[in-house]
Formats: sequence, C-alpha cells, structure tokens
Amino acid sequence: MPLNGVIEAVTARIEERSNRTRGDYMDQMRRARDAGVARAHMGCSNLAHVAAAMPRMAKDRLSHNDAPNLGIVTAYNDMLSAHQPFERFPALIRKAANAAGATAQVAGGVPAMCDGVTQGMAGMELSLFSRDAIAMAAAVALSHNCYDAAVFLGMCDKIAPGLVIAAARFGHLPCIFLPAGPMPSGIGNDEKAKVRQKFALGEVDRATLLQSEMAAYHAPGICTFYGTANTNQMLLEVMGLHLPGASFANPGAAIRDELTTAGAARVLELVATGEQYTPACEVLSVKTFVNGVVGLHATGGSTNLAIHLLAMARAAGIVLTWDDLSDLSEVVPLIARVYPNGLRDVNHFYAAGGLQYIIRECLGARLMHEDVRTVAGDGLSLYTREPKVSPGGGIVWEEGAGESLDPDILRPVADPFQPTGGLMRLTGNLGQAVIKVSAVKPERRVIEAPARVFHDQESVKAAFRAGELDKDFVCVVRFQGPRANGMPELHGLTPVLGVLQDRGFKVALVTDGRMSGASGKIPAAIHLSPEAVGGGAIAKIRDGDVIRLDGEAGILEIKADDFEAREPVTDDLVDAQAGVGRELFAPFRALVGPAEAGASVFFGDLP
Repeated sequence: MPLNGVIEAVTARIEERSNRTRGDYMDQMRRARDAGVARAHMGCSNLAHVAAAMPRMAKDRLSHNDAPNLGIVTAYNDMLSAHQPFERFPALIRKAANAAGATAQVAGGVPAMCDGVTQGMAGMELSLFSRDAIAMAAAVALSHNCYDAAVFLGMCDKIAPGLVIAAARFGHLPCIFLPAGPMPSGIGNDEKAKVRQKFALGEVDRATLLQSEMAAYHAPGICTFYGTANTNQMLLEVMGLHLPGASFANPGAAIRDELTTAGAARVLELVATGEQYTPACEVLSVKTFVNGVVGLHATGGSTNLAIHLLAMARAAGIVLTWDDLSDLSEVVPLIARVYPNGLRDVNHFYAAGGLQYIIRECLGARLMHEDVRTVAGDGLSLYTREPKVSPGGGIVWEEGAGESLDPDILRPVADPFQPTGGLMRLTGNLGQAVIKVSAVKPERRVIEAPARVFHDQESVKAAFRAGELDKDFVCVVRFQGPRANGMPELHGLTPVLGVLQDRGFKVALVTDGRMSGASGKIPAAIHLSPEAVGGGAIAKIRDGDVIRLDGEAGILEIKADDFEAREPVTDDLVDAQAGVGRELFAPFRALVGPAEAGASVFFGDLP
C-alpha cells in the first residue's frame, strides 16, 4: 500500500523548501562529527577540570579517551511536579553508564517554569520566551564539548521544545530524552472543570475550588490532561527520541526506572566510536517532523505545538509552515479523545492502547513514514511495541494492543472520531490563526457575531462580572502577541466563556495570544498573526464589528467596509514589560519572529 498522497506531497514540498537551509545544517553537523571526540583535542588542564570531581574509576576511563562520556542536561526542580522525579535520574544514568564501561556527568541544568503556576500572572509573560532561554542554557551546558552523547531530562510545556532545539544544534551527537511520566489519575477532569465554572459564577468559594484543584494535581508527574506537556511526550515518542512506550508510564512504577536505565544504555550504543552511530541530526529529519505533525492531528494535541514544531524544525534546518500543518490535517483523522477533547485522561489513554495503537493505525493507513531513524533503531514500526519488565530485570518489548481497549478513547482510522485532524489553520482579512476543533462540538464551530474588544483577560473577567457579556459576541483580546508581552496563555478565559456558552449564547475568542493544550469547548482563533504590535489587522477591530469564525471552512474575517482604511490602535505596554524579570527579556521581544514562523528569537524570518 503506497504512502498517502497528501503525506507524500507535503513531505516533498518541505524537503524542496528546506533544501538550502537543511543542506547548510547537515554540512555543519558533518564538520562537527569529523572533528572527532572533543576530549581528544583538549589540553591536560582542560581535561583535568572535566574529571576533577569524578570518582577514580571514572577519571581513569575519561583520561584515556577510550570510553564514551554521557552529558546529562536536566530541567529538574522540586516545584514542577512533572520534573520532581528527575532528582533520581542522574544516579540511575551514571549506574547504567558505569555498567556499560562509560562515564556520565550532569552537564548542566536549564530553567523549568510551570505554566499552571503562572497562569493569569505576570510570570506567564516569560513562558514562551523560556523555550529559547532553555535552548540557550542547554547549549551552554553542552558547549564544554567533552561529551559523546547527550541525555535530556525535561517534559513540560516550553521545556521539551527548548531541549529539542538544543539537541538539533548539537545534532552531531546522539541524544535521547528520558521522561518521568504522568502522575496517577486524580478527580475526573469534567468534575474539575465544573468546579471552575461554579467558582466563576460565585456558586462555590475559594476553599472548595482549592480542594478540587489539589485533588486533580496531587502527586509527582505530568498533569494528567492532554495538554502541551503530554502532547510533547507523544511528539518525542512519535519522532523517535524516546524509547518505544516510554512516554506515559507513571513515576515510581517499576518500569519507569528500567526505562531510564535502558535509555541511558541505549544512547551509549549510538556514539560515533560504535557501530550504530545515530546522530540526532539524522533522527530529526523532514519525515520525522511530518510524523510528528500526523501524531499531533491524530491525537488532538496542544495548540502550542503549532508554534513549537516550527521552531524545532527550523533548528534542524527544516522550514515547516502552518500550510503544511493545515494540509496534513485534511487527511489525518482524529482517532483519540483525551481530556479536554474527551472525558478520560492520559492514564486511561495509555491503558486503552496508547501511542503504540496510534502509531500502528497510522502506519497501517500509510499516514506516517516508516523509513525513519530513531533512538531504538531504523523504522518507526519499532514503536508499535510496548515495554514490559522482564522477570530477571531489564525490559523486553512486546507487540502492543492490536485493538483499542476502549473505543471512547481510541478508535481505528477506519472509524475515527472525526475525519480530519484536531487543529486547523484559519485565514482571512484578519491574518492567519490556529483553532483546535477537536474539543469544539460541530454545531459550535461556526459563529458570526459582533466583536467586543479587550486588551487583557482581566478586563474580560470584569465585564463578565458586570453582566455585560450575556449575549452572542466574539471576544477579541489583543496586544497579547510575542512582541507585545511574550504571548501569554489566556487560559483564565476558559471558565468565563464556557459559562456564557452554557447559557446558550454563541461565543468565540480571537486573539494574538495563546490558549494552550487545555483549550476547551470554545471556538478560539489563537496565535493570530500579524499581531497587534506593529499594526496587525487585529489592531483595527472595533466594538460591534461583525466577525465570522468558520472552523469548518477555515475562515476568519471581519465584515466592515472601511476596515482596510482604518488606522490601527496602539497600546501602552509599559506595565507588561517590567517587573518579575520581564525587563530582562526586552531583547527577546525585540528579536522575536511571528507566531506563524515559530515565535522564535533565533529563526524568526518567514520562508
């Protein structure tokens, strides 16, 4: 059975579009590879610094340059539940390296902020920029140039994409990502959402809300909804940067330590001095990124990946665009429903067949490229296997479930939840935007209503409390783009707009900001580009203008005869650009590219 024609055509045009940039990138990686193991060229003083704190056996191995040295880049911190388990990982990795006759060192740490903590607060305005700061910090860690391979420990929203960018720039080295997995399930996500809406209505007090939230976010591990963090884990596995089946085993489970040990041992088999040399630059191919996009659509993943995928691809010399994402969405069916697209969480998804089922279905329907390189070996079909703890220790891989164990969560390609993917590009006279349609009921995907314009989400909440929003309207929130204030998530709008929709009103959101992987049942045109700063069309909208958001046909337009002739409004952004460290990121706001090019400070230009 031949590869799906659209998948093949989109892959070919990305390769053609990226011919120069990918060629330059691969030439750079070849030069780095040909330079050989950097430690061999170090002066004695340099090498002594590298080995000074190591045990005697490790010093001996390192000083003779005949054993690989594994660099660990970690985003461990105690505050971020998903990253707290990483405290134990370096010891496991060192033990695995020692057993393989190698050495391992923590090369450096990178920042890891929690968007769940900073939602609605000033710190959220550093969130998107933290991705590129993480890439820079990881580059500093690896710049000591004394490593034969790299292990990356990082899972959540901007952290994993930032680490992938760094892995691409050190693409002559083999690398592997070792996840910690999601926390066990707490209260049902639908119950949590109802309490949030009741709090927005004033029907429950803050103590009740806090009790509900504590019952949902209650243990080490990733939050269990299918937001950006868990979408990252799906992506890393589909792209062959995890071991098969590594993404969704819980922290503390016996298999989790075995996967960590096996991952460290595996990446040491991929070094340049061995027989299976597999540099990250060869794993991060055009076909790999196409597979990642297919996985995003098939699972109804986070809208944030519409930005991060572009930035990650560009780090590997690949020019990926929203047109590519949109065209792939037309042929990739939605075959998973995980909260907020359904009622079940990622633990239920994992139990029902998980990524092994998704990958098998997509390969069987010829929607993914099988002929890719991965950390597990050549061929994506390796990722239809799932890991089991061997009775004698270690891991054995067995074929995953051939059928969905819960059709409310996973369905075959032949009988999908919907025939197209979870994300869609919107275009029109307002610019380009992204909408996550997988969580929006079909009857709510098209809305034409008057605009109500705001410059921050707190003003929306105030208007709601004042009873001004009990009507059909399109909520426009502007000056939330990367150049304005770092493009924060506007997740705090979800309960308010959800209440209005439940009251029977037709409501939608249009913004140059973000909504995140927790984007819910409200039709939301997000990442609107060009943004308001610099005079994007969103800066011309006035209260009462009729806006049409068509999530079926992919249209976002304003109906106003004088629209083109209007002067864009401006906003005083001083208060959004200082305090809580925001002033330190002024160079980022000045350099950042548009959302439709990945909102990157490194690769900002459009193709």
